[in-house]
Amino acid sequence: MFKEKIDTSRLPKHVAIIMDGNGRWAKERGYDRIYGHQKGVTSVRKITEAATELGIEYLTLYTFSTENWDRPSDEVKALMELLVLTIDREIEDLEKNNIRLTTIGDISRLPSEVTKKLEACKEKTANNNKLNLILALSYSSRWEITKAVKNIVDDVQNGKLTSDDISDTLISRYLTTADIPDPDLMIRTGGEIRISNFLLWQLAYTELYFTSTYWPEFDQEAFYEAIYEFQQRERRFGK
Repeated sequence: MFKEKIDTSRLPKHVAIIMDGNGRWAKERGYDRIYGHQKGVTSVRKITEAATELGIEYLTLYTFSTENWDRPSDEVKALMELLVLTIDREIEDLEKNNIRLTTIGDISRLPSEVTKKLEACKEKTANNNKLNLILALSYSSRWEITKAVKNIVDDVQNGKLTSDDISDTLISRYLTTADIPDPDLMIRTGGEIRISNFLLWQLAYTELYFTSTYWPEFDQEAFYEAIYEFQQRERRFGK
């Protein structure tokens, strides 16, 4: 059991996860892709509970990318409906377990019903402080960085900044993750070994962990194994 091997004094403060493999998991079993997404919700619950129990402070889940809008319309519609259903079902548990829900991404592109549910859940959990659960929704790093550059240019033109003010620290303040520490560990399930436009700026010195396990099968023990593996590495941050 990997949980017993984890040194709780050296936990990653922030874990980010690319939850990949839902569709392939479903197709290999003769189901529609949306069934895989539905089963993936169970894994979200398991990993959120495991992170909370360990004492991890931030958990970011790559829930829906800007590229996902290009998927078949019926799949996108089903994903949005699943998101609404999940928020309704989980909000009480988030509150009970002292979990704060936040989002990053171009939320304006989401259907109004989804936006309303998200804002209500964020407001209700705003004072919780056990775990910050961050959903990356309608998110991509290139969108985020482009938006940051535009805002910096606007502020330079308006006299709020000069070009000499621009630094990596300032750029970080213009990103959607401005109040969130960079991830210590990024996990990707599903067997693919790439970052897929996820937190490109923030992952500069993040430890990367890839597993062939599909997201619907990624359980607490698999999560604990990733944390244990993280603790075996020496982080030098380029030094």
